[in-house]
Amino acid sequence: MKLALVGIGKIALDQHVPAIAASPEWELAATVSRSGTVEGVEAFTRIEDMLEARPDIELVSLCLPPVPRFAAAQAALRAGRHLMLEKPPGATLSEVHALADLAQAQGVSLFATWHSRMAHAVAGAKAWLAGKTIREGRITWREDVRKWHPGQDWIFEAGGMGVFDPGINALSILTEILPDPVHLTGAELDFPANRQAPIAARLAFTQNIFADFDFRQEGPQTWDMEFSTDAGKLALRMGGNVIEIDGQPAGGEDSIMGEYPALYARMAELVRDGVSDVDLSPMVQVSDAFTLGRRNIVEDFEFQKETQ
Repeated sequence: MKLALVGIGKIALDQHVPAIAASPEWELAATVSRSGTVEGVEAFTRIEDMLEARPDIELVSLCLPPVPRFAAAQAALRAGRHLMLEKPPGATLSEVHALADLAQAQGVSLFATWHSRMAHAVAGAKAWLAGKTIREGRITWREDVRKWHPGQDWIFEAGGMGVFDPGINALSILTEILPDPVHLTGAELDFPANRQAPIAARLAFTQNIFADFDFRQEGPQTWDMEFSTDAGKLALRMGGNVIEIDGQPAGGEDSIMGEYPALYARMAELVRDGVSDVDLSPMVQVSDAFTLGRRNIVEDFEFQKETQ
């Protein structure tokens, strides 16, 4: 099946393009971007032009930032194409609900992806936690925005989500593996004085679960979650790719390279079955954090550090 990749930036080139190239089910037939291209693939600068010129393309995969994404998503669905959304699926919950309704009306499949749910150890963690009582949980998700989003000012603009861009990955795992759902009870959000989105956040949930997100960690990155239960302790390391039970290794693989191939395999399943997969529970937790969160103003942030 042929697909078009829209938004040829870092995530598209690092993850989507290799995953599609390795897929037995999908062929990258076109790209849409203001400046980025993929060698050997027909390139367009407007999605409307691509949709008109390439009626043979069945799937549109959107890697645009969340704020400008809705118009492109709507155009693809109205043209009768299946649609795959990079996380987060939109800038607001209401616009994703609108896209889900449009996909249903058009009879096409919509997939709101959460790549961290495809990490090697997530399914095993979910199975181990099933039927157990959570006594407490700690999530530590700290990474360097300068490494993962170099110069991408959009991530700190209104709607860019700031530290919740990576933090929502943790929340996608949390909402997938727990035997009982949680909801947010409180939050503190740290906003740089010169930015519109938070650079750090501390969240409290029911079931005595707490999360610490930070976009300023240099050196080794930390993507961990730990849970104490009535039957022992479980930890997920490396963004859900490695599992430990009672402090001992219990499976997984220290690599994220399987996540995006798994997403495209899942997209093929949805198209074959004629269904959609739109779980917004991670995005609900982020929305609640902005609703309940206490706002702290911290020092300015610039992508280029000042030199003395």
